[in-house]
Amino acid sequence: MSILKDKNILLGITAGIAAYKSASLVRLFIKAGANVKVVMTPASKDFITPLTLSTLSKNPVYSSFVDEEDNNQVWNNHVDLGLWADIFVIAPATANTMAKMANGVCDNILLATYLSAKCPVYFAPAMDLDMYKHESTEASFEKLTSYGNELIPAGTGELASGLVGEGRMAEPEDIIRFIEKDILDQLPLKGKQILITAGPTYEALDPVRFIGNHSSGKMGFEIANAAANLGAEVILVTGPTHQNLSHSHVSIKPVVSADEMYNEVHKHFKSSDIAILSAAVADYRPKTVANQKIKKKDSAFSIELEKTKDILKSLGEIKANQFLVGFALETNNELEHAKGKLKSKNLDLIVLNSLQDKGAGFGVSTNKVTFITSSEEVIENKLKSKAEVAKDLMQQILKQLDA
Repeated sequence: MSILKDKNILLGITAGIAAYKSASLVRLFIKAGANVKVVMTPASKDFITPLTLSTLSKNPVYSSFVDEEDNNQVWNNHVDLGLWADIFVIAPATANTMAKMANGVCDNILLATYLSAKCPVYFAPAMDLDMYKHESTEASFEKLTSYGNELIPAGTGELASGLVGEGRMAEPEDIIRFIEKDILDQLPLKGKQILITAGPTYEALDPVRFIGNHSSGKMGFEIANAAANLGAEVILVTGPTHQNLSHSHVSIKPVVSADEMYNEVHKHFKSSDIAILSAAVADYRPKTVANQKIKKKDSAFSIELEKTKDILKSLGEIKANQFLVGFALETNNELEHAKGKLKSKNLDLIVLNSLQDKGAGFGVSTNKVTFITSSEEVIENKLKSKAEVAKDLMQQILKQLDA
């Protein structure tokens, strides 16, 4: 999954021959999971039609302040467009438009939207060699970047004039890669490895039966997604679950039993910066596992159980500089038990959730948690979606790391 997933991307198109590439750029943004709207200068419609871009983006295309609909004038609000966007990409950016952007000229809806935008702005120049090298163009580059805009460098190749040189707009694939890399480089967990556990474990009784629990793994998968969206490289060790996650920064390691999870977690812990153990690991397992299916004979049947290895405690005993997070699912004396677990397992943070809270626990899409820090600060949260809880957790970890 791309870092652009669910981002609102506003694509600005100006009047250059490279505008024909904008159709491919829209498709690539959509493929990356982004929401796309297009704003054009009036002259750019000579190079590519709004109908093409509207069809690809599945949104109206804006090229004037006012549209005619059923003999009524409809105002296209450039302020709303600018505020809607998470990212504004101007590709192609002609010398004319860049000069206007640099000097605050506002004579079309694209320029008005640019001046209203509060989001990061990327511009991909496209023009002939002599224009690209002209002192006024270089001055526009300097001004625009000094305002905080990001220049996507032009490539070298055959130009519309027939000359070969610099000025060719970056290819759509290169524009996507440039933006993705720029976003990732600014994310707070860039370069960090995070180890996360999720789901239940199944402890075999015989070849067809097991001891397990009702954990769906959803909370752990949401945490993995939230961590990856902050730039981390995530190792997700998960027990049996129906959850799915496709993210370029998440590597999923499936396991079944508590023993398998223990081994997989210890394989990656030393190289991790943060470990978040949200899995519902079985505390006990059958002492003896039958080789054949156990037949129903007697009216009563007993199983001798033995303790599984305590994964969280084992990590607390060997951690060096890792930030270690545990989960506590409690049914009574919740805060007292969670604080005890925080200390006994040498954690930096524990996430408490109670089965007494409506909408929390296994098999639901919401959760109500309390964060308890190593200094025993208690931070209560409202009932939220597990995706929102995951984001809150990552922000709490960042806050403690920055303290």
